[in-house]
Amino acid sequence: MVLIRDEFSTKRKYEMYHPTTRVLTVLELLQAHRQMSGPRLAERLEVDVRSVRRYITMLQDLGIPIEAERGRYGNYRLMRGFKLPPLMLTEDEALALTLGLLTAKRLGLTIAAPAVEGALAKIDRVLPEALRERVQAVQETLVLDSISTDRYSSSPESSVVLTLSIATQQEKRIWMRYQSGQAAETERAIDSYGLIFHAGLWYTVAYCHLRQDLRTFRLDRVLQAELLEESFTRPSNFNSLDHLRRSIASMPGTWKVEVWLEMTLEEAERQVPPTMAMLEQAKGGVVMSCYTQDLSWMAHFLVNLRCPLIVREPVDLHESLRILAGEIIQLAERSEGRLRDPLGIKPSHE
Repeated sequence: MVLIRDEFSTKRKYEMYHPTTRVLTVLELLQAHRQMSGPRLAERLEVDVRSVRRYITMLQDLGIPIEAERGRYGNYRLMRGFKLPPLMLTEDEALALTLGLLTAKRLGLTIAAPAVEGALAKIDRVLPEALRERVQAVQETLVLDSISTDRYSSSPESSVVLTLSIATQQEKRIWMRYQSGQAAETERAIDSYGLIFHAGLWYTVAYCHLRQDLRTFRLDRVLQAELLEESFTRPSNFNSLDHLRRSIASMPGTWKVEVWLEMTLEEAERQVPPTMAMLEQAKGGVVMSCYTQDLSWMAHFLVNLRCPLIVREPVDLHESLRILAGEIIQLAERSEGRLRDPLGIKPSHE
């Protein structure tokens, strides 16, 4: 659980917690710590001690064996030998764990492959049925393309990801309120054919009933999404990732990238995700071809390949590499002394 801080008022800050969430948080804290005092629990929850006593009483009324020491600063502890269920996950936590495990699998961490399947199975077993179906829909429908997320700070709501996943899996229509890149809001019904995570952004490729055509939507721009009763049939052999890549290539501001890499084709295939770029054997190396809307991100990716290379196009990628090189040189020249005294002024002594 994350506490959202607000500068406006203490009252608003307390309203960020739902009462049930506060009670469950007390239980989680007592499970994680051997014992905690009332003032310490109050501090963690940002409520008063009287509220903590009320939460403890509610848990005891539910049959949770919590022992309390007398006195204003007495400690609370769970009865020795009492064990809580192994996992209690919120919707956001379940989605975060699932995505983390799927990413590990997508990265080719072979040592983790059996563990990933086992962990996903355990998560499925402990989730409530409704949430389990939504998380399983993510596992079955999500396509993970290039995984780097360094550039982006915006992300979709978990509820949007889960709703779109189950709609894609069950071929159910979605009503959504969508905000375009120019901040224009529209309401539309869509049939989601695929859910994709590409270069740090979430997309769905869908048939849009408003435009009567295939469209690609960014999930962080979906303001509201609701599952409808109407069903649809996905076109056979439709490849949502291929469509997304073609869409990105035709977007304004998209760069066509072609780089010669001094490495073998086998080495390139290990380092360059097959869904990100095409690789072609060439004299003395490999030619990597792809599209991107962010040359800075591409410069970082190329440097991380750690091999000699030649940028064939675009010319602007040379400048992005120079800027990145300058940033790296600045980092290399930094020292603790310069951080303490960035202007180089020596302190005077009296």
